[in-house]
Amino acid sequence: MNSDSGADPMTLVVSLRSQIADDITMFELRSPSGGELPAFTPGSHITVTTPSGQKRRYSLCNDSSERDRYVIAVKLEKSGRGGSLSFTTKIREGDEVIVASPANEFAMSSSEPKNYIFIAGGIGITPIRAMLRHLIRQGKMNFRLYYFTRTASMMAFREEFSGPDLAGKVVLHHDNGEPDRAYDLWPVLEEQRGAQLYCCGPRGLMDAVRDMTGHWPDSAVHFEDFIGGTAIRPDDTPFGVTLAKSGKTYEVAAGVSILDTLRRNGHALASSCESGTCGICRTRYIEGEPDHRDLVLSDREKRSDIMICVSRAKSAELILDL
Repeated sequence: MNSDSGADPMTLVVSLRSQIADDITMFELRSPSGGELPAFTPGSHITVTTPSGQKRRYSLCNDSSERDRYVIAVKLEKSGRGGSLSFTTKIREGDEVIVASPANEFAMSSSEPKNYIFIAGGIGITPIRAMLRHLIRQGKMNFRLYYFTRTASMMAFREEFSGPDLAGKVVLHHDNGEPDRAYDLWPVLEEQRGAQLYCCGPRGLMDAVRDMTGHWPDSAVHFEDFIGGTAIRPDDTPFGVTLAKSGKTYEVAAGVSILDTLRRNGHALASSCESGTCGICRTRYIEGEPDHRDLVLSDREKRSDIMICVSRAKSAELILDL
């Protein structure tokens, strides 16, 4: 697993900003000098410092053969922790943005499968779009995309995926938020048939696909999840976090992570994805009952460790080994 932790930051300029779907804005980032940018591969992401000071990972959705720009699409997460909200509402064309070099934790397999199956939900289309452009550029059309959103107006790049060039290669489906209208993926996933599967989207979609591909070889199934446990839940409540080495206690408010709380109080802590998927912010806890919301720790590891970027506490207090 590659990480962007410690990657040298660079300052890029927003050369284009465009609304491409309900609550989804596309940003084109270029070097101020107009020069080449560090190379990336399909499935890569960049870590961006948002106006709120929070770092967020966004998939690169343009063709990896393009060396003069990075293109990202950002969803306005009204129930998130504020990073994407500040980026979509405050960043304009001409603004400078601090970006870490591309990293890839959703890389395409080096093996040549009989076919590719791509499943995307909502903003999860972004890394998959880069993968499709890579395959099409190489003349490989042995793929099928299943792209799901609640409504047609919420579908990014809809005109591109519904065009004649991809006829027969794409299934677009809208459920209007009604579970009974969800697309039935079982006939698609019942047999592997030498396919490689790439899936990115909301947690519910990811979990459903995981369940339906439990009999597939692990090497044939690939997932990407940037949102993870970052979404605010209605039952989130404040709790205390105490640092064992200093004895200092801080209140973690609803809607604010342990990581952000500690940073706001002057503690420098390493992180990367801030979505519970990379493991960089793994921290040992001494007392208390965590509310684990990551995608990294095993059940055994959860007995002693917590991902402070997304997880919270079920108890009134957590004592961390910091």
